[in-house]
Amino acid sequence: MTETTTKATRANPPQQPPPVQRLELRYRKVGRARFASHRDVARALERALRRAGVPMAYSSGFSPHPRISYAGASATGAATEADYLELALAERRDPAWVRDALSAALPEGIDIAEAVERPEGGVPLTRRLTASLWRSDVAGPSAEVVSSAVDAFWSADDVVVERRVKDGVRTFDARGPALSLTVDAVGALVLALRHDTPLVRPDDVIEALRRVEPRFVLSRPALHTRLAQGPWGDDGIVDPFEI
Repeated sequence: MTETTTKATRANPPQQPPPVQRLELRYRKVGRARFASHRDVARALERALRRAGVPMAYSSGFSPHPRISYAGASATGAATEADYLELALAERRDPAWVRDALSAALPEGIDIAEAVERPEGGVPLTRRLTASLWRSDVAGPSAEVVSSAVDAFWSADDVVVERRVKDGVRTFDARGPALSLTVDAVGALVLALRHDTPLVRPDDVIEALRRVEPRFVLSRPALHTRLAQGPWGDDGIVDPFEI
């Protein structure tokens, strides 16, 4: 290869053909897999895509990578029934085939619950996932204390909490993004949170409950499970695949 050719190649990196199909997937992370980080899940998914023979579209440039976009991934330690991602394919495939093939290739505790084709020009997932519904299993406080904490939380105009981040300690209101907070038949908290900035997490609401009700002391860390993600409507979370 001549020096001129080398310079031309560097100036014009290899281009990949555009995707022919885009799929949106809802996936679960349950059981021991709840302790997998987002990076762990991403690596597992890429391996599963190769094993399943899904014809992925790739990015252009000198280091092409499969076109996968994640939206609203849950934190390490939280289970989820409703995390989402988007795949861009180089060949058309039946979404149900992709769902089943990927689920079979993924490790225990991670599976694809639903796959749909994204219509051309449709609203991106990131703009549809504006709220989350969570269940938080708590142990320690009595039913009376939990009820008192929930009432005090709603009575407050704001509840300021702190979270340690890599740059220090961040202080923010955990009350403002709360859309609903109830107690279910078995004593678990059911919480809907708007996706604001900074993003308020269920653990932040647990801390807020402790601040407004000093008797709200857990005997072990709460176990959080995301039940749904999507826009918040009159009847709760709306399925993002239906809009």
